Amino acid sequence: MENLDVMVLRALRDWRAAAKRGLLATVVRTWGSSPRPVGSIMALCEDGSVVGSVSGGCIEDDLVYRFTRAYAGGAGASGNAIPSGAPGFVKYGITADEAHRFGLPCGGTLELLLEYDPDAASLAQLVQSLETGRLMRRVVRLADGAVTLSEAAAPEELRVDADALVNTFGPEYRMLLIGAGQLTEYLATMALFSGFAVTVCDPREEYRGAWSVAGATMLSDMPDDVVLAFKADRRSCVVALTHDPKLDDLALLEALKTQAFYVGAIGSRRNNEARHQRMREHFDVSADELARLRGPIGIYIGSKTPPEIAVSVMAEILAVKNCVALPRDMDVAQAKNQLAHA
Repeated sequence: MENLDVMVLRALRDWRAAAKRGLLATVVRTWGSSPRPVGSIMALCEDGSVVGSVSGGCIEDDLVYRFTRAYAGGAGASGNAIPSGAPGFVKYGITADEAHRFGLPCGGTLELLLEYDPDAASLAQLVQSLETGRLMRRVVRLADGAVTLSEAAAPEELRVDADALVNTFGPEYRMLLIGAGQLTEYLATMALFSGFAVTVCDPREEYRGAWSVAGATMLSDMPDDVVLAFKADRRSCVVALTHDPKLDDLALLEALKTQAFYVGAIGSRRNNEARHQRMREHFDVSADELARLRGPIGIYIGSKTPPEIAVSVMAEILAVKNCVALPRDMDVAQAKNQLAHA
């Protein structure tokens, strides 16, 4: 499953290219609890089609009701056509009654910016840039909806003021998995559904032959060469899953030299300590680089089977991606040490 923002923008591009009216809604502010974070987007077509999400569904239904004549697929519905002109703001959940009506959590309020009939050529340029792996800054002038696109050096938080909305859109998050075993199949499946582009590397033919996850790219080169070619950036993670130092160690060394937001390896506490010792003694790796190597990977949920271990690892990767600090009692090594002492 590809990046949701790209799916939304591509759908809107296609509608506008076909001369259909369309609307782009962006969550620009939230107060209290909110079902979707700032920066979430959805596209609405004049025929009532919706891609993306700004809430649990009720706000999407309200926008369809307000701006299309195809609400619930019925003829003669009371909706109005999508207007033209400058973008506008709309708030939901200001009162307790509205929060209940629109399915917002108690006290939740969100504000949307609605762009009417975004320019098809600008959308096409943005989608093409994202599909080629570029990080893009999109500036919407509030006075008239004019859009300026430029390549961004780093992701930025969405910001809006009296003059413009500034947002960045990036290519998919990427995951490189070393080893094509059963655990990798479960982790790759979860990563694909979480919006990651997944690459799996395993030079062992006997493991590649049993691979069965559609949507993941399979490579047979040596892992360290694959890591170099992968060119991991801040939207990438590298996870070694073979338990074989000949395959894992060199790949991890190369990964630690990149900007990957997560680098980790499967294994027990004892294996993790042995890996660190090998790297300190035999390879040119700095203390700072080695400190980035995660292991044992995953959060502690008492997992034992491959599916449970994959859930544990995917949860940790998502927490790191989302800049969530996990409590120490969820660290695998810490939790197992506590159990051993108990």
